[in-house]
Amino acid sequence: MNKFTISGSPHIKSDESTKKIMYGVVFAMVPAMLVSIYFFGFQAIRVLVLASIASLFFEWVIQKYLIKGPVTIDDGSALVTAILLAFNVPSNLPSWMIIIGALIAIGMAKMSFGGLGRNIFNPALVARVFLLISFPVQMTSWPKPEGFSIGLSDATTGATPLGIVKEGLGAGKTMSQLKPEIPTYIQDLMGQMGGSMGEVSAIALILGGLYMLWKKIITWHIPVAMLGTVVVFTSILWGIDSEHFADPVFHLLTGGMLLGAIFMATDMVSSPMTHGGQIVFGVGIGILTVLIRVWGAYPEGVSFAILLMNAVVPLINKGFKPKRFGLKPAVSKKS
Repeated sequence: MNKFTISGSPHIKSDESTKKIMYGVVFAMVPAMLVSIYFFGFQAIRVLVLASIASLFFEWVIQKYLIKGPVTIDDGSALVTAILLAFNVPSNLPSWMIIIGALIAIGMAKMSFGGLGRNIFNPALVARVFLLISFPVQMTSWPKPEGFSIGLSDATTGATPLGIVKEGLGAGKTMSQLKPEIPTYIQDLMGQMGGSMGEVSAIALILGGLYMLWKKIITWHIPVAMLGTVVVFTSILWGIDSEHFADPVFHLLTGGMLLGAIFMATDMVSSPMTHGGQIVFGVGIGILTVLIRVWGAYPEGVSFAILLMNAVVPLINKGFKPKRFGLKPAVSKKS
């Protein structure tokens, strides 16, 4: 009897290869990488290089000496995880924490499930949440984007726009009073706001997203469903009380909203396979993100929301399973 070995998902017939798709994602992240280097200087280069070397090294060691299978560090998936990890941390994060983050992303979130195509959760987000919970002070010390610098000294730090609003509203201030303290929409678009390396420039992220849509690396379903849900939900809250809830544009342009919607929620391994399931997935992320941002303990909720929805992807896939080819419709028996 012939036995068939099933590889990891996604099971899609295409001329594309995993390597081509992964390096396409890397190319799409180049604008955001360049912006982060422009604003955070050598520190951004340090984080990107260190995360990449550590991620590739850990994947090589695990595949060669623990799993003892083929080494696939050249397929680009570890590099994508490394860049996304760098995008999700402050540029002044200590080097040893970056190495720990790479170990968690590759060793725990990816390789412990069997490698690419088998991981349940987005590896970079698992590492980010682990670092945030383990080292909250270092993970919430945000350098202000002040232009390229080759210095290694600590830059001036400040709160993110989401942090300013969260703390201000909690202290009894109104949005009108907080307006002078938060960046304008133009500054949000250009990247002149505090935050992790990959989330500071909305324009750079949008350019990368448009490239991936053009190359059909991703589809519109998850980003549109996620961002659209956030717009609807926050518009309702803002319409009810504009002095105690931020407007929808603020929520779209700040924090990890665009980074999560474009580059992490669309991960083909940890997201639903069908378009209907992807829309449900995106809606769920949008709702959870707003709930955490508005009423949760953290000012940001994108990472937690994506990971929570990653956990229910098997159920979503089961609920939106397409009809099998050639399956005849059931015929009801007459009584």
